[in-house]
Amino acid sequence: MLGREMQGIQGLLGKKLGMLEVYDENRSLVPVTMIEAGPCGVVQIKSKEKDGYSRVQLGFENVSKGKLSKAHLGHIQKSGSDLWRYLAEFNSGGGLEVGQHLKVDVFSRGESINVRAVSKGKGFQGVIKRHHFAGGPASHGSMFHRAPGSLGQSSFPSRVFKNKKLPGHMGNRNVTVKGLRVVDVRLEENILLVSGSVPGPVGGMVLIKKVG
Repeated sequence: MLGREMQGIQGLLGKKLGMLEVYDENRSLVPVTMIEAGPCGVVQIKSKEKDGYSRVQLGFENVSKGKLSKAHLGHIQKSGSDLWRYLAEFNSGGGLEVGQHLKVDVFSRGESINVRAVSKGKGFQGVIKRHHFAGGPASHGSMFHRAPGSLGQSSFPSRVFKNKKLPGHMGNRNVTVKGLRVVDVRLEENILLVSGSVPGPVGGMVLIKKVG
């Protein structure tokens, strides 16, 4: 606990590994999402005097030089940090230094967190899958099965209003699930077990933040 207070970081970057079931302290079977949280390296410490706001930039997942753009590589090499694939900024209570590595022990069991990730992309979908429309009769000859139905007016105003629920691109958006509970912290494996589901595919990058 003392180490966590000294670090003062309010979140970490991680990778979704999948789901499983574990027993909690009440011997109840709980579905959890397994997240590889860290280790994350401190790449940059931003201050109000120099940058206009106070944040700490963390990196996650070591990569080789060839897998980074010149801008990304130059930014990381300027700080003298390790080479990281992903970067994100978090609030911090201070006490951090560039090059320092943070592990999953910044979280504790029973803590509430918010998790953000890019949801699975489902491509172009119709109104039944995208907006849960009921659709028409499935019987032969109805001529109305999975279509959206009437779109609007006739002679006036002769247009479709904005925000009408229609077919279109589904998924592949930033989604934040709030108020998830940390069921267990496995420091040796850098694994965080979180109650419930987390958006995104297995292997996708997630951003974990403490509540408050």
